[in-house]
Amino acid sequence: MASNLPPIWNSSDTEPLPPTRSSPLQMARYGATFLGVSVVSGVLLAGMALPAAGALGLTAKSTAEGFEDIPDDFKTPPLTQSTQIFDAKGGLIAKVYERDRTVLAADQMSPLMRQAQVDIEDARFYEHGAVDLKGVVRAAGKNAESGTTSQGASTLTQQYVKNVNVEKAGDDQAAVQEAQRKTLGRKIQELKVAIKLEDELTKDQILTNYLNITYYGNGAYGVEAASQRYFSKSNKDLTIAEAATLAGLVQNPSAYDPKLHPQAAQTRRNVVIDKMLENKHITEEQAKEAKAAPLGLQFKDPQNGCITARAGMGFFCDYVRHVVKQDPAFGDSAAERKKFWDQGGLNIYTTLDPDKQAAAQDAVSSNVRVTDSVSAAASMVEPGTGKILAMAQTRPYGLDKDKNQTVVNLNVDLAMGGGNGFQPGSTFKPIVAAAALEAGRPPTQEYSSPNKLEYPTTKTCTGTWKNDARPKAVVPNESANEKGPYQLKEAMALSVNTYFVQMEQDIGLCPVKQMANKLGITTRASGKPLDEVPAMGLGVEEVSPLTMANVYATFAAQGKYCAPIAINKITTLDGKDVPTPAGRCDQVFSETTAQALNTVLNGVTENGTGAKANLEGGRQIAGKTGTSDHKKAAWFSGYTPQLATAVWLGGPNGGVEMRNITINGKYRPEVFGADGPGPIWQDAMNQALRGAPKLPLKMADIPDPAPRTDPNPSGTPTSPPATTPAGPQH
Repeated sequence: MASNLPPIWNSSDTEPLPPTRSSPLQMARYGATFLGVSVVSGVLLAGMALPAAGALGLTAKSTAEGFEDIPDDFKTPPLTQSTQIFDAKGGLIAKVYERDRTVLAADQMSPLMRQAQVDIEDARFYEHGAVDLKGVVRAAGKNAESGTTSQGASTLTQQYVKNVNVEKAGDDQAAVQEAQRKTLGRKIQELKVAIKLEDELTKDQILTNYLNITYYGNGAYGVEAASQRYFSKSNKDLTIAEAATLAGLVQNPSAYDPKLHPQAAQTRRNVVIDKMLENKHITEEQAKEAKAAPLGLQFKDPQNGCITARAGMGFFCDYVRHVVKQDPAFGDSAAERKKFWDQGGLNIYTTLDPDKQAAAQDAVSSNVRVTDSVSAAASMVEPGTGKILAMAQTRPYGLDKDKNQTVVNLNVDLAMGGGNGFQPGSTFKPIVAAAALEAGRPPTQEYSSPNKLEYPTTKTCTGTWKNDARPKAVVPNESANEKGPYQLKEAMALSVNTYFVQMEQDIGLCPVKQMANKLGITTRASGKPLDEVPAMGLGVEEVSPLTMANVYATFAAQGKYCAPIAINKITTLDGKDVPTPAGRCDQVFSETTAQALNTVLNGVTENGTGAKANLEGGRQIAGKTGTSDHKKAAWFSGYTPQLATAVWLGGPNGGVEMRNITINGKYRPEVFGADGPGPIWQDAMNQALRGAPKLPLKMADIPDPAPRTDPNPSGTPTSPPATTPAGPQH
């Protein structure tokens, strides 16, 4: 008789698999099977005292139409798995997932675990087809006698189908509820798919898929995650008692939770052990020993997301998440990119250098306390590649405000998980200089640079900017003795505001804006457009530390701009490469301009406002200080040929005036770029470059200007001028 039944009813799984495309004969066999299944299902559902068809919303017509809508092919979606994010040296930064799961092949699974799950869920799994006829009849009889649904008759294959439908629903709660609805229509749909599955997959394949997809409670999906969650070991190392504990969870992960309900879990475990003994898969002695064993939990709390990242790396981890969710390389739409991230199952190898990250984190943490009213942030970028090597800040990553934690990444723009940015102050002035040099002005360019100056009428990309304020807006220099004439090198060293306003008037604002765009400043950190006004050159357009670090990396790379990158490589868990964004580099200004800038910015660190920021061993550096209007932000950005770093110091929300302030236990009457972020930059660079070769900067030969009668080589400011600056200063 068995030989006349379709393959799904045979007790043996030795028959060859049928071709993928169903033949007319196979379709007839499916139909015959469905007729039998439908009859048996009706008996079962009637015995379970389900509501009437009308109450279920099922008419004959709607049921038939729903049946026709069932797809012939049931494809298992790629299962959501955890993703691991690594630093540039292979160290694990964090493990992130929507569902904690590690998909295994059959030979990676414990035979004990496989057998225990079958024995408790579907002991006749290897004997029946998609539907267990004996089980159906038995459950129908028992339920009819009791008037309850105390026994079900779903096979392991049917349970697997339901799990797949739930998995496919993802985070769509309405779809999840629909996949779990106990209706006649849903039951028939599951049965049809189960029949086809049993025809296309071996029993072992179905069991493997089931053990990978099913939920074991406490955020663990699949046997490997469950084994790690409850026993802190691989599933292949489970004992009989441990395998039975996990197998017993599937029926009701909450009720049998061994952490919350140990007695219930132990009772359920012993039921599983009895089933294994009953089916002769363990001996009486093994069963006795297993039942006598304690639960022996080695529970490991779920470790998920960037909040679990290694110290100081949470913000970079979050930045990587934003990159994946926004870069078109990972999907044409936001929904596709989100699905790619949520699907997981990736190894993401990043550019973060753990040694340089430690250097940056040590520097910000040792100079600014977590409890201070101000914060510090530092970004490091490799010139010539755009690789982000470090991303550190004083406020730790997290949600506990009582511990001064934050999830706002102060190093990056709003769109990438940051805030609205901070005025860069005079660290923007080298961009004006680059535009002027590219426009043909010599490195010895001289302007009168008075101590105060009404903002002059200046050409823009679309017209003319006029000083229409009443009274007219005035830009002063920081100290009373700063008055020209000055040439570029000295004006940069002293950070003379009026010099750069006159330079903007000379070349126009359009070249300045265009140069900023070429260097990656296409908008403010908030995403708002840049304002084409003379104060732009003094750093009033809010930017992020990462943006400024990359600007200075371009200076160090001889005018070659490389878009910042955070990801070196992505592979799937089985080692296959995933396409990642290609690095993009462009020569945005000439090497001649770059060498002139090197000379000018080296002068800042030798004889100007940044003279205290020298590095160990006389390493050659170039950089610029910056202090925003009202001392609400202070900066130091600088570089060597192999490393560029930008450090910002200020109120996390930009509202702290750094006058009469205590930072790291030290009172300061006011804070400037040289004495606030300058020491942080110095500490970070010294540690990051320790042991690295001392490479010289490629510089131009720019003659020094004639000696002045009233020099101010130290850059030490005197009392601020009476007129409030309409822009940042040193």
